[in-house]
Amino acid sequence: MSDDQSLRGQHEGQLDSDLEDLAQSVADQVQSFLLAVREIAGSGDNARAVPLLLLEVSQLLLAGARLGVQVDFVPSEEYEPDAGPDPDLDRMREALAELLDGLDDYTEVFDPYEQPPELVASRVSDDVSAIAGRVAHGLRHHRAGRVLEALWWWQFSYVSSWGAEASGVLRALQSVVSHDRLDSDAERTLEMERRAIAEAVARADG
Repeated sequence: MSDDQSLRGQHEGQLDSDLEDLAQSVADQVQSFLLAVREIAGSGDNARAVPLLLLEVSQLLLAGARLGVQVDFVPSEEYEPDAGPDPDLDRMREALAELLDGLDDYTEVFDPYEQPPELVASRVSDDVSAIAGRVAHGLRHHRAGRVLEALWWWQFSYVSSWGAEASGVLRALQSVVSHDRLDSDAERTLEMERRAIAEAVARADG
């Protein structure tokens, strides 16, 4: 289907099966993300929090990228219908901040094309909670049967806010995982070298 045909279908308030499937796929991913993040925040398992968050944010970004390559969605109504109350995410944010103590704060480049680059201080817990609030807003539209409104909101908010936030969080979490693995490997290598030297010295003395 051409972009022009897609736009006409959207203006008429009708969606073809491909867009219906896309909306359902994004809704499923958002639902999975929200459930997983709440579970991670409430687990108290700080050893697994970072790799699990890395996985969930990566999967959500894939859904966002699929929205980003679509033609702009046009909502069927001039004004956005009320999607209902926003979820209370303060408890989840606080739990994540406690879970990520020492790793929560990170520095992000606001716009990599801006000269000179602007560095922005952020927190993983704040960004993940903000992302959760924005994608949940679209999910409420989807559950109410306003599929086009959900697609428009998810696409708009991905481009304007949560896509960049999730990308920053992803880089921060990936950096933590990399340091954990690579620093541990370096320490093991150094320890093996020390042992080899000690054994060589002992053999020479013997």
